[in-house]
Amino acid sequence: MLKFISFGSGSSGNCYFLFTPTDGLLIDTGVGLRTLKKAFRDYGHSLSEVHHILITHDHADHIKSVGSFSNEYGVPVYTTGDVHVGITHNYCVQRKIPEALARKVEKGQPVQIGEFCVTPFGVPHDSTDNVGYSIAVEGIDFCIITDAGHVTDEMKHYINGADYLVIEANHDEEMLQNGPYPQYLKERILSDSGHLSNHDCGVAIAENMSERLRHVWLCHLSEENNHPELARKTVESVLRSYGIVAGADLQLEVLKRKTPSGTYEL
Repeated sequence: MLKFISFGSGSSGNCYFLFTPTDGLLIDTGVGLRTLKKAFRDYGHSLSEVHHILITHDHADHIKSVGSFSNEYGVPVYTTGDVHVGITHNYCVQRKIPEALARKVEKGQPVQIGEFCVTPFGVPHDSTDNVGYSIAVEGIDFCIITDAGHVTDEMKHYINGADYLVIEANHDEEMLQNGPYPQYLKERILSDSGHLSNHDCGVAIAENMSERLRHVWLCHLSEENNHPELARKTVESVLRSYGIVAGADLQLEVLKRKTPSGTYEL
């Protein structure tokens, strides 16, 4: 049985665990290793169950502990060549990934990683490079899209194929525009290489989901420019305008910024 836990989702640190009884895949390592060890232990797991790491992009809140994790547990790290370069140059990653454990993936090219068939795809963001992942295992398609400035045709394709979807709902546009951020930062977030708003997230789901989609988790909410209940209600409202009822046609939840999500059986 495939299971999923979020151990952090937001600018404070992102980390997601997808696992079967015999294999485990970590997506992003933006949570400190000591914190992650305790969180795993609290859930009856051990970091030794992580056999592979996927990285979406090279911003610190997604890669903080990747080098430490890879070194301590001998776990290979998969991402694009450009992201690997970005990790190497990021001063926030004090321990670098051992060269022998740095594995490159190509966008649009499926790769078998243990029990998981992983297909990376491009996601627009102002990092060195950024990818989402479509992960197929046990006849289930799990898709994750985070830090997305806008929704591309490629992203739409993978949303359409998903049974389970983790997707960014970063900000409420009104809160952002009226909030304390300096103008240059507001413009960065609203740009095509920034972050996805609650409304645009809802449209992305509504216009591209298939009948297969069972569960959506909203991720990477801004602490200053969003609120979990606002994000959920906004996405629910957009879905309803398309005739899709959250709670009936699909399950909709918001992942917490600093608190583990609990274990989901997929």
